[in-house]
Amino acid sequence: MSSVDLSLEKAADKYRSFLDDEGQEISWRHGSPPSYVHANQLFEEGRTKWPKGSLEETVQNAIKTWEMELSHKTRLQDFKSINPHKFKLFVNGREGLSGEEVLKLGSYNALLKTSLPEEFKYYKAEEETFTSSHEAFRSAFPRGFAWEVLSVYSGPPIIAYKFRHWGFFEGPFKGHAPTGEMVEFYGFGTLKVDESLRAEDVEIYYDPAELFGGLLKGAAIAETPQTTQACPFSMNI
Repeated sequence: MSSVDLSLEKAADKYRSFLDDEGQEISWRHGSPPSYVHANQLFEEGRTKWPKGSLEETVQNAIKTWEMELSHKTRLQDFKSINPHKFKLFVNGREGLSGEEVLKLGSYNALLKTSLPEEFKYYKAEEETFTSSHEAFRSAFPRGFAWEVLSVYSGPPIIAYKFRHWGFFEGPFKGHAPTGEMVEFYGFGTLKVDESLRAEDVEIYYDPAELFGGLLKGAAIAETPQTTQACPFSMNI
């Protein structure tokens, strides 16, 4: 366990806003704001260094904040990073999901849905719950699943960017033994924001095979109940 004061981290995460809102009753999924100590450490060890206050840093932190709210807040009315009346998430050209739909599905299921035939599905989002999907990736990436912006190609109101997601496969995943290797994938996205920089439309394009190619390399093992407590985004994010 890190020697960092976890209570301080919960109140003052330097990459995510709205973790210490005062004067507002927030419905947190686990009863209190999350800690991102481990994910932040993984991120800082492998990240691209952007100047403080740069557009890249601003976009990166905005998306990390959105992912934090999606993973840890249970009511859309508590979100401050999106415009709840207009928000839509589009992944790999599929039909857009509303904020309420994404909140119900969870970030993993929303991002990993696919129209592939059943025999080619390496992850069946329709059979997973919000909780089971997060537990599966918590188990696989006990040190966290870091996310960063690599490039920003245009500024607001329509932000285009390239991203990288990575972690170390050090726990079991869906009946596959860990390899200890880094698993990473890359993608592109656009983010349409309003005058308050709240997200309205999010479009994400990536190849899920990059992710699952690393996770399915491990030898087959008997699946056991997931008990790991570390958060993979602590996600995305």
